[in-house]
Amino acid sequence: MSSASSSSRPLTLSGYPRAIAHVDGDAFFTSVEQSVHPEWKGCPVVTGQERGIIACASYEAKALGIKRGVALWEAQRMCPELVVVPSDYELYSLYSKRMFEIMRRYTPMVEEHSIDEGFVDLSGLRRVFHGSYEAIAREMQATIRRELDIGVSVGLGPSKSIAKLASKFRKPYGFTPVAGYHLHLFIPRILLSDVWGFGRNTVQLLQQYGLRTAWDVVQRSEAWISQLLGKPGREIWHELRGESIYAVNPEEKTSYTTISKCKTFTAPSADRAFVYAKLIRNLENAFAKLRRYKLSTRVITVALRTKGFMQQGMEARLSRPTSATQEVLPVVRTLFDELYQPGEAYRTTMIALGKLQEDRGIQYELFEDPVRIDAMNRVAQAMDVINKRLGKHKVQLGPALDLARGEETGPRDIPPQRHNNLLPGETARKRLRIPRLAVPV
Repeated sequence: MSSASSSSRPLTLSGYPRAIAHVDGDAFFTSVEQSVHPEWKGCPVVTGQERGIIACASYEAKALGIKRGVALWEAQRMCPELVVVPSDYELYSLYSKRMFEIMRRYTPMVEEHSIDEGFVDLSGLRRVFHGSYEAIAREMQATIRRELDIGVSVGLGPSKSIAKLASKFRKPYGFTPVAGYHLHLFIPRILLSDVWGFGRNTVQLLQQYGLRTAWDVVQRSEAWISQLLGKPGREIWHELRGESIYAVNPEEKTSYTTISKCKTFTAPSADRAFVYAKLIRNLENAFAKLRRYKLSTRVITVALRTKGFMQQGMEARLSRPTSATQEVLPVVRTLFDELYQPGEAYRTTMIALGKLQEDRGIQYELFEDPVRIDAMNRVAQAMDVINKRLGKHKVQLGPALDLARGEETGPRDIPPQRHNNLLPGETARKRLRIPRLAVPV
């Protein structure tokens, strides 16, 4: 940081006009695995055995140069003692819920930003807890560590953007409070690429004007930023100056603008029926979620990725919104036939649903068959009821039956240890929402 920036006057004399904390899990997936398996503490651990690509690496693994996205064989070459486990998203979700439950002990103003990070509005709670905002945030961090045995980093600031930047400033197990009157010391250390909300194109645009850090942004006038970046840029400008624009939203997410389902399988397959079956399984999952939130879609995108990581996709716009899986099957089949190249080995299929809207019933077109369309909607709803009662995909579309021919077995189908380590009374589909610790007694 330059001496000129360090000697600049504070942007504000207010410490915490709003006190917002950002709690960010440290290598969350592997931290959870080390909590359940204490014998792995201090060892390099990675998840993603089922994918062949590392999904999360512990800090011990990161210290060896092993990062997310690295091929598993390459990571094991770098570290033969590497502990490799399949991803257990059910377990991670459980720990996530418990982490947010701890955060809500301090305030109901908790926003779940993702499975391993969230925002907490602590404003006005100093009198309740008889301590400073820093003390409250530190106590929350310590409680998570004590009760869940996982590490989180916490950033405290006058806005969500500052809190999020602060939580990543000292990892792992970091705690970084940034009061308003210290912003002029903190902001110059933040590169444009690290600012929440600045994508690659925005960063390149700002760099064309000679800007390099977040401090350079806040030194420009609001009018200049607004003219260059519009409303989103203006809001970020205010947030970086410690002015809270983005409120902490404690409401659970109940709607979506898009829904996508993606499935990577090993080994890559050139079997047309099998690849199509994978795509249909994505379609089933996407439409089940669509109906769960009482939505319908007007745009369907199909994408296929080859063994060589080349991806192609096509989009279709429907004449009216729908939530019935069977109704869009002919469209999906047409898109698949256009994209599929015979003899090519594919590793990933994807379905994306766009132009989502609240499902208000069907407004039939002039020459449509209302009886047939109504029957397809009732079939979809009946499948949801049966699958909810008996287990996922107990009833499925015909093309998905090709998944049962044997190609499904592979590294991606390795079940997490918790699935093979059931408690009395549990089944493969129904388990108590508690972990089973691997502690020798």
